[in-house]
Amino acid sequence: MPHYDIVIIGTGSGNSILDQRFADRKVAIVEKGVFGGTCLNVGCIPTKMFVHPADLAATPAAAARLGVDETLDGVRWRDIRDRIFGRIDPIAAGGREYRIEHDDNANVTVYEGEGRFTGHKELTVDLPGGQETLTADRFVLAAGGRAVVPDIAGLDQIDYHTSDTIMRIDELPRRLVILGGGFIAAEFAHVFSSFGVEVTVVARSNTLLRHEDEDVSRRYTDLAAQRIDVHLNRVAQRARRTDEGIALDVEGPGGAETVEGDLLLVATGRRSNADVLGVEATGVTVTRSGHVEVDDHQRTNVDGIYALGDISSPHELKHVANHEARVVQHNLLHDLGVEDAPVTADHRFVPHAVFGSPQIASVGITERDAAAKGIRYVTAVQDYGGIAYGWAMEDESHFAKLLADPSTGQLLGAHIIGPQAPTLIQPLIQAMSFGLDARSMARGQYWIHPAMPELIENALLNLPLD
Repeated sequence: MPHYDIVIIGTGSGNSILDQRFADRKVAIVEKGVFGGTCLNVGCIPTKMFVHPADLAATPAAAARLGVDETLDGVRWRDIRDRIFGRIDPIAAGGREYRIEHDDNANVTVYEGEGRFTGHKELTVDLPGGQETLTADRFVLAAGGRAVVPDIAGLDQIDYHTSDTIMRIDELPRRLVILGGGFIAAEFAHVFSSFGVEVTVVARSNTLLRHEDEDVSRRYTDLAAQRIDVHLNRVAQRARRTDEGIALDVEGPGGAETVEGDLLLVATGRRSNADVLGVEATGVTVTRSGHVEVDDHQRTNVDGIYALGDISSPHELKHVANHEARVVQHNLLHDLGVEDAPVTADHRFVPHAVFGSPQIASVGITERDAAAKGIRYVTAVQDYGGIAYGWAMEDESHFAKLLADPSTGQLLGAHIIGPQAPTLIQPLIQAMSFGLDARSMARGQYWIHPAMPELIENALLNLPLD
């Protein structure tokens, strides 16, 4: 039974922890799948690489109203797919090769198989040649999450896809049914509808992207319904094969109905892999949501066991996992006597973005959150159509919404729906992180005219502060 100083489970953000400061330690890495984790292989990177050509494919639909007549001659799906994974797959393979073969990793042993805790700080890994059990002084749980597949009658009898598989299909379907109304559904609805696929979205809630600010969610739902077939307040009852593809029987306010397509994408969310690892066997506490419970130092309740990323974070975002990996790295080095004091993770202002059509970005609290917590706040909304660049785009649909403390001017939340929302929100994240109040932010710097950031400037100036 080999014993290690550190065992890292998962090669997403966890793979970034090791550097030369760990060279004198005996380390093991356990990976059950492909090196690089969710983001590189089946998440944020490939999806955004599909989103960009989808944005290009969608331009003719918006160009005519500006006096530019364009046509989409065609979409070469396999060329798009192969270009994307022709870049990603070698990166994943290179990460594996580096850990296994490079001289820098002479102290690192890689176990390629699924691990599960079978005792206190005891991990058993299923390998091609049998099982091996590892023990260690310290573990890092960075095994990520997986797609949620709901319990729907007949679903196991049809060929369906999740976000893990849909991007590698060989041909575009004529019709695609997407089950789910969150960000995964939104992004793939944009990609496939822009490529000419007839998309139907089936969601349980009364709006799409229901966790966003209510004004944003409602606006997004209205705009999405102009491009795709949206079925809200629907609960899937049964999935079945048809002569042409698949059918989903659903129940809604009007009774039973059926939606049909050539393919079904199940996009009902993701969950932590804590249960797959069997962390309870080593004494680690799991939250009600299924995530590994950690403190501000990313430590679990078991001494010497850390966790980071999707396995422990309900945010389930790559930029959060990267931040937490840096925290774990520092605190491991502190444990080993290399760094002086431990550091804490900063989860105060975690932003997120949805790269659908339109794009959405958000940070901080929503009005719903503020009301639930009894927080005093004021709001301001600035339409894209109210700034000069918005005139250039003839934008009539999109806006930025800010929440602030009326007495101090400190920003509490920011929500943008429209072109380049994930880029436009960044200075607001910076202001919140460093305590810059709305008045100082608006008046204390130049804002390039007539550039898009005037959307933010005007929203700040519109806040009715005390």
